[in-house]
Amino acid sequence: MDADIQDKIKNIDSDEIFKDLLKTIEVYNPGMDRDLLTKAYQASKQYHKNQTRKSGEPFVVHPLEVAKILAGIELDQTSIVAALLHDVVEDTDYSLEEIKKQFGTTIANIINGVTKLDKLVFNTREEQQVSNIRKMIIAMSQDVRIILVKLADRLHNMRTLYPMDKEKRKAISRETLEIYAPIAHRLGIYHVKSELEDLSFIYLHPKEYEKIKQMIKERLKEGASLVDETIKIVQEKLKEVNIPADISGRVKSYYSIYNKITVQNRKFEDIYDINAIRILVDDVKSCYAVLGIIHSLWKPVPGRFKDFIANPKFNMYQSLHTTVIGLKGKPMEIQIRTFEMHKVAEYGIASHFGYKEGSKKLSEFDKRVAWIRQILDWQKELKDPQEYMESLKLDLFEEEVFVFTPKGRVINLPRGATPIDFAYVIHTDIGHNAIGAKINGSMVPIESVLENGDIVQIIVSRSPKGPSRDWLNVVKTSRARNKIRQWFSKEQRQETYNVGREIMLKLLRKNGLSFKSVSTDIFEEVAGDMNFDSSENLFRSLGSHKVSAHQILTKVVKKLNQSEEKPEMTVEDIYRKAEEKKEGTGIKVKGMDQVLTTIARCCNPVPGDEIIGYITRGKGISVHRKDCTNINTLMGSDKQRFIEVGWDKKAPSKFNAEIQIEALDRTKLLRDITNVIGEYDLNILRANTFSTDKSGHIKFRFLIEINNKYILKDLINNIRQVDSVYDAFRILPGK
Repeated sequence: MDADIQDKIKNIDSDEIFKDLLKTIEVYNPGMDRDLLTKAYQASKQYHKNQTRKSGEPFVVHPLEVAKILAGIELDQTSIVAALLHDVVEDTDYSLEEIKKQFGTTIANIINGVTKLDKLVFNTREEQQVSNIRKMIIAMSQDVRIILVKLADRLHNMRTLYPMDKEKRKAISRETLEIYAPIAHRLGIYHVKSELEDLSFIYLHPKEYEKIKQMIKERLKEGASLVDETIKIVQEKLKEVNIPADISGRVKSYYSIYNKITVQNRKFEDIYDINAIRILVDDVKSCYAVLGIIHSLWKPVPGRFKDFIANPKFNMYQSLHTTVIGLKGKPMEIQIRTFEMHKVAEYGIASHFGYKEGSKKLSEFDKRVAWIRQILDWQKELKDPQEYMESLKLDLFEEEVFVFTPKGRVINLPRGATPIDFAYVIHTDIGHNAIGAKINGSMVPIESVLENGDIVQIIVSRSPKGPSRDWLNVVKTSRARNKIRQWFSKEQRQETYNVGREIMLKLLRKNGLSFKSVSTDIFEEVAGDMNFDSSENLFRSLGSHKVSAHQILTKVVKKLNQSEEKPEMTVEDIYRKAEEKKEGTGIKVKGMDQVLTTIARCCNPVPGDEIIGYITRGKGISVHRKDCTNINTLMGSDKQRFIEVGWDKKAPSKFNAEIQIEALDRTKLLRDITNVIGEYDLNILRANTFSTDKSGHIKFRFLIEINNKYILKDLINNIRQVDSVYDAFRILPGK
């Protein structure tokens, strides 16, 4: 830090800054509550005592400068008190409850809103950035003054960014340029917007900034005398016709010129409005009178006249812009507006804030904040962060064209908009069913680009057709883009629902059921059990393969069994059921009843396997798979002990089966495998993990209870679909 800045910091007197603040406020608000403002300043000074900023200046200077910025745009007293106290809750032990008691709920709420925004950290993760922007939009909807204080806070931080390291300065400047400057633009606060842009420009593109600065300096040297002479001629002419006016020169911001050169691909010498003349008059009638006089003095440049009085910009900016071939044949831009329009142009939403409670300016204020409500509506509709960012950037950044309906209604659209965009502004159904368009009475392709002043008529299909996916490549408005995406999203939801129903129908038929035999109530109950709000959403998830059809079927069958009326049981029935439960194994022995049977552990046969019985000594009949290695050994010694057995399909018994899974190890692999097993409502009796080598290969073995071979086969097939699993199989005898 150089010596001049250090000396300046040492000599800072916060009391003098506060006196200057009061003088500024008194000019536009002579009825200010001086005691309240002094109370807020003293509280800020007390709680920030001994705190300094990175530059070394007393911390209290920052809230004072933020308050001065707000006073500079003539904001109300409530906002200025909130600005003086905006950092105390976060940086000191002054609580929000104390502020509420001493300064009121409104001021406390603004400070709370700003404090929450101060905690936001913009980073490279899009989801986080979108979340933060959404919080800003919500804050604006609650009280626009929260964002006005935040913009002033950001502006002073940008003015004092020099102590930060290079990378930090760049990161803050990029965030300012991408988010805060466009919001200031959207709120119509040109004074704040242009300074935020130029300060960001300095840190992001220092070489380009210096080059533009030098080019403007040279242009102003050449044009200064022309501007002065032009002003003199206009003043004399207006005096002759008795129109009072305030005439001054205006220089375009550095970043705005840089943007025209880089984004619009314009040459510096072709930018006519670098230095312009601004004429302020008393009323609208005088604006048009002055325009006529200007055009009588100098020839207007075709296509360079814009009437923003009849067609205000989205942020309620109003002015007449014309470019004429002026003195010495040099182009000169001239802006004509009323004093009230100029106040709106410079201060934006702040110029209307004092009227919020009255009726005089209520409609204008509502128009100015209507876009905030629109963004909140998008927030509810758009779940995808990337789509939300697209919508936000479209709404914040685009310049406008003005077109008309056949009945003369003015429609504001972004530059480059098409008849498709126009159709969706009129009505969503008109957009969905648009098949053609007329511009100024002539048929044109529906993707044509609209120009200022076009009269647009949409040709609509008599039978509903829906939009084309190709339209997403040409539309410019976020409204049209979102409505088209919603239409296709709805269509896709119907498709996945149909696929899900078809999958379920096939599985039901395979098990002797149908949708007629399973009531809608049962599917609704199953959907609730699986945390879906409806059976429709359950089938959509099934159609997009997010849930297993077998999992649904298992729950459906259980519900069906529970709903069946069961006959009253006798004592004998109860005894028999108990015996079956105690002794039943699901095996039938040919020609014999009530025989003790056991499943051989060496091969663990399951229903569907080919089996054979072996009469043991004292342990009944041991049931083996026919391809069991032990059977081959026993066959050679004593064939007479083998007996024919089969599966009892009516018995509810479960059997053990062992499966092996081989995979490349990764995070959450075991969870994903057990989730698949869980979908079949199967019990895992044993689980083992084997790491085969250092290359990341891994094996799992599971012993599970299962009631037939076919479910086992389906289970293994589904396990093979798990990411990074390259094989799954049942452990066969001898393995």
